Amino acid sequence: MRLRSLFLGIALVAAAPASVLAATTPDFSAGPQYDTTHVYLAPQDVDAFVRSFAATFEGQSTKQGIATVTPTPSSTSTQVVQSPSGAVSVFGFRTPVPYPFGLERTGYLVTDLDAAIKAAEQAGAATVVTAFDDPIGRDAVISWPGGVNMQLYWHTKTPSYEPLRHVPENRIYLPAASAAKFVQAFTRFAHGKVVSDDAKASLTELGGTSGTYRRIRIESGYGKVSVLVTDGHLVWPYGREVTGYEVDDLAAALARATQSGAQVLVPAHDEGDRHAAMLQFPGGYIAEIHAAR
Repeated sequence: MRLRSLFLGIALVAAAPASVLAATTPDFSAGPQYDTTHVYLAPQDVDAFVRSFAATFEGQSTKQGIATVTPTPSSTSTQVVQSPSGAVSVFGFRTPVPYPFGLERTGYLVTDLDAAIKAAEQAGAATVVTAFDDPIGRDAVISWPGGVNMQLYWHTKTPSYEPLRHVPENRIYLPAASAAKFVQAFTRFAHGKVVSDDAKASLTELGGTSGTYRRIRIESGYGKVSVLVTDGHLVWPYGREVTGYEVDDLAAALARATQSGAQVLVPAHDEGDRHAAMLQFPGGYIAEIHAAR
């Protein structure tokens, strides 16, 4: 009965119009082409990862620099790999990583950092790192129900990037007890909408042999989010991936990945509306990769 009540709560959130949930705050998103997954690597693995990720998704990297990107003293290499399937911010810390950095999964560009932080808090998030200056703007780290950490950032000079060919999905694994709270809080802040809510998705999508799980897909100005509601009985590497990347041709992308040093952890297979596989890049970064069926 308890699980049924929690699932009903999620369904009610899905049915509630985003305009009602978010009516009190503006939308601070700048577009998914400005959002990145944060990848922390050992310095010696950075170059190999960048080459492999860029080759797999037909992207290119910005020039690597050395900077302090935390509010307390630290030093890291920093660069962004941009591709038609999404971008990653790559960090190779030369010093120990100050807590809680490294626990945030993504960085979202916002149009007004202070107002966005306030809106996130009103929606149900907690600010775990208050706003601070970095070399090109300002940043903060927030935590959503379920312990989902994300960075919000703002640039002093507004960037201008082309729209993505494929918007990546933020893949968030949560227990039923916190999923409803996350969905409600995040959609309210992001002016998002639940585009699908499958209470009986096949567990084979997550490497299982039988059974079901709940899959909730959300879209907003920050991109796509897939909330994967499970009992935590997951086979490796599921749950270790943070982002799912869509490509035009899965077989061709997997060929580019293996040729550039990545390893296929889960071979290509059918999953509902997509063909999917799992990759591990040099340095250990794990990603889901898929193409529409």
